[in-house]
Amino acid sequence: MMSLDGPTPPEPAAASAAAPDADQKAVTQAALFDAFGGIRGTVETMLPGLLFVMIYTINKDVKSSAIAAGAVAVLLVIVRLLRKDTVKHAFSGVFGVGVGVAFALFTGDAKGFYLPGMIYGVCLGAAFTLSALVGFPLLGVILGPVFKENLSWRTRNPGRKKAYVKASLAWGLIFLAKYAILFPLYWWGDATQLGWVLIALKLPPMVLAVYFTWVFLAKAPPPIDVIAEWEAKEAAEAAAGEKRA
Repeated sequence: MMSLDGPTPPEPAAASAAAPDADQKAVTQAALFDAFGGIRGTVETMLPGLLFVMIYTINKDVKSSAIAAGAVAVLLVIVRLLRKDTVKHAFSGVFGVGVGVAFALFTGDAKGFYLPGMIYGVCLGAAFTLSALVGFPLLGVILGPVFKENLSWRTRNPGRKKAYVKASLAWGLIFLAKYAILFPLYWWGDATQLGWVLIALKLPPMVLAVYFTWVFLAKAPPPIDVIAEWEAKEAAEAAAGEKRA
């Protein structure tokens, strides 16, 4: 029955259950945002490839397109270094672009710029899928340190392991579906078509995979903070040593 003195407050049990759930979702979202580079990391990943396909579409010159893409990738790393920002995503991007540039210049074919990344994507999709099927999900290995749980989910947190299996399987199937579209274009399409389709498929599959990861992990049990456990154990041992002294 509604109170005449004012609105009825929420039940304490419901409120306490809702708060941890909201906190868990927020923590998961922040960790995923950091792990996959956020908006800036995504832009830095896409920009060199976009510049390559734009220049090649205009002048059909592999050399100038490849050099421009490589130069902007290096520039992005330099900007991060000058700003003293984290460079892990930028460095991985410049390495990938560098290999693509080398392939394009060596073969003289614009498709060579995309081939190393496509092979890497297929291998990554297969690795995600296989790891999920054997019960050692790759996404758990990648995200474990981000959540400070390391590999504790394997033996101590079965609900979280199950979420990592589902998320890894989602990543694997999404990646494999993406390259099932791209490789026929590589074999039978021209370099310009391949480049624009690859740019169009750069972001949506990634967003979908991250979304599924967030959904699965947000509903999973919270991570076990093994770093905090280790620090607490050290503090307890130090306190015990002081008492003995």
